[in-house]
Amino acid sequence: MCTHHSRRHLLRALAATATLSALPIEAIEARPHSTRAHDLEIVTVSDESVAITWTTTRIDPLGRRRPVAADTELALAPADSTSPPRVVYADSRPTAYHYAEIHGLEPGRSYRFEALSAGVRAVPGLMPWENGAPQQFRTLTPPPGRLLRTLALANDVHFGEEVSGELIPALPTGVRQEPGLAPYPEIMLEALLSDVRRPDRGVDHLILAGDLTNAGTPEESLGVQRRLEGWGRPGRDLLLCRGNHDRPRKGMPWESGPQLAGTAYHDCWGACFLPRQRLSNHQLDGLRVIGLDTTDLDGSGGRVDAEQMYQLRSALRDEPDQPTLVFGHHPVTRESARSNFGGPGFVLDRHDAADLHRLYRDAPGTFLHHSGHTHRNKRTRPDIDIPVEFLEVASIKEYPAGYALLRLYEGGYMVTFHTTRSAAARRWSTRTRSELFGLQQRYSLGSLADRNHVVRRDLSGIARSPRIARA
Repeated sequence: MCTHHSRRHLLRALAATATLSALPIEAIEARPHSTRAHDLEIVTVSDESVAITWTTTRIDPLGRRRPVAADTELALAPADSTSPPRVVYADSRPTAYHYAEIHGLEPGRSYRFEALSAGVRAVPGLMPWENGAPQQFRTLTPPPGRLLRTLALANDVHFGEEVSGELIPALPTGVRQEPGLAPYPEIMLEALLSDVRRPDRGVDHLILAGDLTNAGTPEESLGVQRRLEGWGRPGRDLLLCRGNHDRPRKGMPWESGPQLAGTAYHDCWGACFLPRQRLSNHQLDGLRVIGLDTTDLDGSGGRVDAEQMYQLRSALRDEPDQPTLVFGHHPVTRESARSNFGGPGFVLDRHDAADLHRLYRDAPGTFLHHSGHTHRNKRTRPDIDIPVEFLEVASIKEYPAGYALLRLYEGGYMVTFHTTRSAAARRWSTRTRSELFGLQQRYSLGSLADRNHVVRRDLSGIARSPRIARA
């Protein structure tokens, strides 16, 4: 957020970020002494790995900063070692969008590193207040016990969207895809589905917490459905809920969809996925995953109707101690209401939020509530003293363009955030860093602790997934 920085700093930040994202991106030969390596970010830290990203640019003849392709190199050393960092990752293939992921690190140990491209050391960013954060990190210590299964948490695809980053029409100025390239929501959805299918991610279940489409039209809904069909079995491998962009609408584009009784609204998204305000209750070998439809017919705020709340109450009351994850599109807590860009009306209705807190208090097996909607990585405090994590995950369709992995162990869980790894996805993600008047990168990525952390909890009632058992 920019409230602690001067107007002069803000204007300098806007000028610095605008030039990078608004221009077409071309791979041009790096010139060692004119190249700048910046936007260095430690994106992912797990118990045995780290993923680090940065961008290379240079000034063109018109004075504009342009992405420039260069090599990728990462040197690493334990923080308590006196030896210089040694190169642990090297890729000579030129790119402007650098991604280095290293495995085999020791849990609970601090490391220092240097990221290099074209012989230039990468630095944290172009923002005036990013003045040289330490280039080091500490790996997580995993929970005790065996790994049981892994869930990928994602949201906000906005399939069908053409301009990214607009809060209202034409404000702030959004980012469009470059001519000749595929629509960015299609690129980002494909990058997500491909990434979480790769063996190194080890995903057993994919959870999509709403805003799969931009406007819930028949074409958008069917387009997403077709792309999800090949990923896994609905209700088992693939779990999802509706977001406010997927809500029923009035008007000609939606008239082919089922009409809601007694209204002029047509629900095209529901015809492909789930009816409106329908709770889904999934039993996954001892793990209960409950999806909520938190959308209203009009507006961006959230609510849960009486029937759906009754179904949730009944499910939690019947098995209060069963390990349970709940997901819905709208964030729940007061802290989220105060801290998101949309304001208090952007999250779940306060009365419904209070009901959820009370239900979770009386169901001690509930350990995490996953939300989307705010397009940021943020872990917020519950409104009352309950041991439930309320986790918002950044959108897949724009910077930082990623998803969270939730690894469940017998003695707790580990959350790590991962960006998608395809070249096209990294290219688009870099272009959208400047959204929200240049504040996107500060608002959406979140703190390292928000997006990578460990919680101890008894999850021993969950069965080990067949994938892990076979390994």
